[in-house]
Amino acid sequence: MADSKALQERFDFASGLVEEAGRLANSYFQRQDTLTIKSKGLQDMVSQADVDLRGSMRDALRARFPSDGFLGEETGRDVLGASEIVWVVDPIDGTQPFVNGLSAWCVSIGLVVAGKIEMGFIGVPARGETFTGGRNNAAQLNGKPIKVSDAGSLKDGLLGTGYSPRLKPDDYLAVFGRVLRQGGVFYRDGSGALSLAYVAAGRLIGYMEPHINSWDCVGALAVIEAAGGQINDFLAADGLHKGNRVLAGGPKLYPALEALFVDGA
Repeated sequence: MADSKALQERFDFASGLVEEAGRLANSYFQRQDTLTIKSKGLQDMVSQADVDLRGSMRDALRARFPSDGFLGEETGRDVLGASEIVWVVDPIDGTQPFVNGLSAWCVSIGLVVAGKIEMGFIGVPARGETFTGGRNNAAQLNGKPIKVSDAGSLKDGLLGTGYSPRLKPDDYLAVFGRVLRQGGVFYRDGSGALSLAYVAAGRLIGYMEPHINSWDCVGALAVIEAAGGQINDFLAADGLHKGNRVLAGGPKLYPALEALFVDGA
């Protein structure tokens, strides 16, 4: 188990890395009409920016922490070493908005230690924002403290949600219907990590998605917990590699989020 000094070293390093990666990502964004873009499947894109940033971020982490593991969207189970410490990285979460000139994308870095979500970093360079937080580091937005909303009902604000063609439309419609019948309002901007960061900042009252991959959420989930929020056990049933359902919000709202899936939808 890494000691507190080793974890703080990683927090400080990743705080700088997310800023550096964000600047590089934004330079690609400013000339995204020149990027090579490939389709990986239905509504699933990858750009040259994703590939280049993945390599540079992986190399930076390998150089500083050679025994740490690494997991990313384009790398699968590619690890830097057999370690209980694993970096979970998405160089650009929200590739569809990114390649279409929309600002709803981010750089996401999370750290899992001994099977627990330890810390996270969400850089949003196109909007000039960086969210950070962890078990031993307060949740912050651009260096200022943030906390989750104290909403107690789905009627009390905007609920972030996501969609993926990995599941059938009916798997989503049943849950969405429950939200609407309770007076809830959806918010979706194409990046799960970014919407989850907004939960940490209290901009959204919560977030739910029937299935999401770990690199799209682990970093932001760490920030939510640091901001006083509650999350489900995302890493259960090998969620790190297989993805899982995600629920996140303030403690008052969390029971209502759990109830959305009472029938297993």
